[in-house]
Amino acid sequence: MAEIPTAAISRLVTYLRILEQLEAQDISRTSSSDLAERAGVSAFQVRKDLAYFGRFGTRGMGYTVPILKRELVRVLGLNQTWNVVIVGMGRLGQAIANYPGASDYQFQYVGLFDVSPAIVGRQVRNLTVQHMDDLRAFTSHNRVDMGFLAVPPDRAQDAAQMLVDAGVRGILNFAPVVIQPPVEATVQQEISDEWRGVIIENVDFLAGMKRLAFYILNPHLKDAPMTEDTE
Repeated sequence: MAEIPTAAISRLVTYLRILEQLEAQDISRTSSSDLAERAGVSAFQVRKDLAYFGRFGTRGMGYTVPILKRELVRVLGLNQTWNVVIVGMGRLGQAIANYPGASDYQFQYVGLFDVSPAIVGRQVRNLTVQHMDDLRAFTSHNRVDMGFLAVPPDRAQDAAQMLVDAGVRGILNFAPVVIQPPVEATVQQEISDEWRGVIIENVDFLAGMKRLAFYILNPHLKDAPMTEDTE
């Protein structure tokens, strides 16, 4: 498979959301032009993004909505269950835990963790908040695929290290700081062995607000359709 730009994966998620909306409206067929208009990209970009993963449509007839939706669910790995723990059960962590819809995409919360004595022991979504010191023991007896970080920025790196040490390979970081894999003290500055293969996604609300401010001031740039990948 050819190298796939990160931006293309983000657009697949957008296409899937559009297909779900079309299906809810009992619309059974769509086209690259229709998807492009709804997604704010070019038809060429839609076809290019989908072509990374195969041929899903028929020339002149477009795409069958349920079939393309099913294929994107498969491509994105949403046809299997993903076990998730949340680290940091303050207001943000609780909001994430209670956000509706995660289970629709096979994301299943299996553990909640914090360090505050005032929070540990509470019940959230039928799960008892456990102490972070128990994380490693928990993952040794339960499969955990992802960890969501909702901790203060000065705790994020240490919390991420605890997730990695516990064998968690995917981290979604909501703290307003970029998680950096530690490097070995060598000339090559190689990534520590335990971090190899760990995938980190940083969710930065403030960055989104900054982009929004820019596009409000420059709306013509937001509306311009993309004709090629821009990272």
